[in-house]
Amino acid sequence: HLQLVESGGGLVQPGGSLRLSCAASGFSLDYYTIGWFRQAPGKEREGVSCISSGGSTKYADSVSGRFSISRDNAKNTVYLQMNSLEPDDTAIYYCAAALTGWIGDTSLQRHDYRYWGQGTQVTVSS
Repeated sequence: HLQLVESGGGLVQPGGSLRLSCAASGFSLDYYTIGWFRQAPGKEREGVSCISSGGSTKYADSVSGRFSISRDNAKNTVYLQMNSLEPDDTAIYYCAAALTGWIGDTSLQRHDYRYWGQGTQVTVSS
């Protein structure tokens, strides 16, 4: 049973930080590109960041310089470090997996990803 589980969301003040985790079970992430997506109320789901099996990374312009993605294959987990959070970062954050070889390394297009987690809420508010 393939499963992705996100954790680490919560309520944080503007300027604060959170670290999200995406843990996989039932399969190894070694050959997968992992993407982080987010969906705010009334908006479409958008790509935030991704990391390929080889460690290549990509970021949306809106988070570049503030967010950092990393992976620990030994723990079968990918992390998203979010710093300098802003109210516009408020959303449900999802992680997703796609075979790196199928998508050509990195992608922030949601239709490229086959496996999805259930999401974790991030709220940035004073």
